[in-house]
Amino acid sequence: MSDPVYEVYAVRYAHQDTRKRAENFIGGDPHDGPMPMDYFVWLLRAPGHVVLVDTGFNAQMAQLRKRTLLQCPIEMLAELGVAPQDVNDVVLTHLHYDHAGNIDKLPVAKFHIQDDEVNYATGRCMCFGPMRHAYEEEDVVTLVRRVYQGRVVFHEGDSQLGPGLQLLKIGGHTKGLQALRVHTRRGWVVLASDASHYYENMDTTRPFPIVYNLADMLSGYVTVHAAADSPDHVVPGHDPQVLKKYPAYRGSANIVMLHEAPNRYDPAV
Repeated sequence: MSDPVYEVYAVRYAHQDTRKRAENFIGGDPHDGPMPMDYFVWLLRAPGHVVLVDTGFNAQMAQLRKRTLLQCPIEMLAELGVAPQDVNDVVLTHLHYDHAGNIDKLPVAKFHIQDDEVNYATGRCMCFGPMRHAYEEEDVVTLVRRVYQGRVVFHEGDSQLGPGLQLLKIGGHTKGLQALRVHTRRGWVVLASDASHYYENMDTTRPFPIVYNLADMLSGYVTVHAAADSPDHVVPGHDPQVLKKYPAYRGSANIVMLHEAPNRYDPAV
């Protein structure tokens, strides 16, 4: 039996235009120019199955963290014809504030996460300010409440989420970061999430500075490329180039189709 074929959409819900290149690489960067950051969730759809990868942040968090929120990412799914109650499964790549807010807006979905991520986000490492900085207490507590409601599925390492969907344990950026390998009509695409924030992090082996384990982050670049059909099948977590590289969905400025072949575009330009 062949794997189902998923449509995969990157949905940009927020951005930060004031970010500098030096903020995006360990050791900084000799160039002092801007390097904006986009914030995405990803929607996967096959007959009878709707999967959301990450859940973004809300307006209160945008104000607190000084990010520009375009629209609630859960509300943006309506552009794809998806209501909150249509989402069957949510893959939480990790529990940082920009990936794990809005959990309360999804009334029926199961949430998939790595054991190590929950252990990390609720354990002794959170006693240290620099390690908990990118986490938001209420987001973590909201997920724990879903555990007690029987709506969280824990994974330990690589795991088959279903036909055509594979979770990849990465670590590195956080202790339990995971990516998702998905079967599309153009082949196997890997949603790297924060295994690599930008194309440039993995393409030049220059890691992003928020990191739990540097060796695992570097190994993660190898892992996501090995799992994808080509370098053009790896999608980083925050790079504005994604919106330029892939065709827009029905002319949208903020939703692109990752199951379609990339445009003739060079991200290095």
